Amino acid sequence: MTEADLQVQLEETLSAQGLSHEQLQTLASQLVWRIGRSGDDGPVTVRVGFAKSAAFFAELPRLKNATDAELEEAAKGGALRVEWVGARPRLWGMDS
Repeated sequence: MTEADLQVQLEETLSAQGLSHEQLQTLASQLVWRIGRSGDDGPVTVRVGFAKSAAFFAELPRLKNATDAELEEAAKGGALRVEWVGARPRLWGMDS
C-alpha cells in the first residue's frame, strides 16, 4: 500500500465518520499509543488513549515488539486489534 493509497483511505474514512483532517490532527496531538503483540503468536495490537491516561498503560501486560511488516500485514488482513486505554472520549457531533 502506497502513501497515496493510505491518504485516500484516511480521507474516505474520516469523511464517512463526519470528521475533518483538522479534527484528526487535534485529536492525534493528545494521544499516546503502543503497538506490539501480547505474545509470540498473539494478534498485533494497538493500544491508544489520551495522554492524561498514560498511567493506565503501565497497568496493562507489556506488548512485545511487532515489526512494520507484521503491522502492515495485520492491517491489510483485518486482523489488527485496537484497544482504547482509559476513559472513552466523547466524539464530535455525537450525543452519548
